[in-house]
Amino acid sequence: MKSAADIGTVDQFGNLELLAKQVVEGFITGLHKSPFHGFSVEFAEHRLYNKGESTKHIDWKLYARTEKLFVKKFEEETNLRCQLLIDISSSMLFPYREKNSINKLQFSSFCAAALTFLLRKQRDAVGLSLFSDKLHFHSKARLSAVHAKVIYNELDKLVNADDSELNRETGTSAMLHQIAESIPRRSLVVIFSDMFSKESPEAIFSALQHLRYNKHEVILFHVTDKSREEELNFNNRPYKFIDLETADELKLNPNDIRDQYTDSLSMYFKEIQVKCGQYKIDLVQADINKEFSEVLLPFLIKRSRLY
Repeated sequence: MKSAADIGTVDQFGNLELLAKQVVEGFITGLHKSPFHGFSVEFAEHRLYNKGESTKHIDWKLYARTEKLFVKKFEEETNLRCQLLIDISSSMLFPYREKNSINKLQFSSFCAAALTFLLRKQRDAVGLSLFSDKLHFHSKARLSAVHAKVIYNELDKLVNADDSELNRETGTSAMLHQIAESIPRRSLVVIFSDMFSKESPEAIFSALQHLRYNKHEVILFHVTDKSREEELNFNNRPYKFIDLETADELKLNPNDIRDQYTDSLSMYFKEIQVKCGQYKIDLVQADINKEFSEVLLPFLIKRSRLY
């Protein structure tokens, strides 16, 4: 199973769809060797048989292997509508221009590409929304191959983001309210964000509650570089820290503030966890230095619960 570290530099990404396929297929192979084999996408073009319906399209060969009744699905059928939301504010570019590493935006984009491949393999419709303090791109969930190419193209742009993406601030709450109103049917909404915003947690969670009020299921992938952003693991020397959204600068030795910083950040993240629990939002901690399975497995578990 590939990790973010395996991907390396942006120049090594190549064909995003092909890499997404490799990640998904490697993940599925791993599932067959794990206790989670029940979440395999082996039956990508089947659905469970519902008692009382016609037996015409039951796959009896599959029944012989699994002792479960599955109905063969057709191309026009879709199990699920999923809207992928990516926070593309400049804080997501951290770590910025670091050689042989991947930043939060690249990690989120690659995960979204893998989920797009997985969704389509399971005949699920997928849409994409990109936001900062404005909505940069929005497509409704569709199943077509042409639509998938559009999504991969937008994600590829994010993987190769340049300096023009700097000084882009976050407006999470307003954007989530807008997107909530633009998704026409009950969907699974998957959000990638570092949750760094000048807005109050109450404003952000009011917007998340809006998604739940509209009957959407929500998974929030909290994307971080845990070692540096949460634990402040830097050498014992002065550093110049630059805010990628505002260009504000701060010079200090991280050791001087580590305890206060980690305590404050821990309280904020704990509040996020509590609110997600209250609103029945699945919260997943997605460390960019870990394997992509941390995104794919929670997604499949959530998907399985919707049936």
